[in-house]
Amino acid sequence: MYRESMGIPEEEAWGVILADAARHLAQALQEKYGEDQQDAIEKIKNSFLTELAKPTSKAEGGFV
Repeated sequence: MYRESMGIPEEEAWGVILADAARHLAQALQEKYGEDQQDAIEKIKNSFLTELAKPTSKAEGGFV
């Protein structure tokens, strides 16, 4: 969708989207629980990388 409309590689666009989501989650964790935003981002990143390396569930479905 980004490649076609904006000329941006999908992988790059999704990297930005996922980073934005992590920042929003870190901000919410800070507001709700007082969690340091950088610590929260680091924990989210580590969990993400661990899940990519060793998935806890299968990715199912297809591209629509």
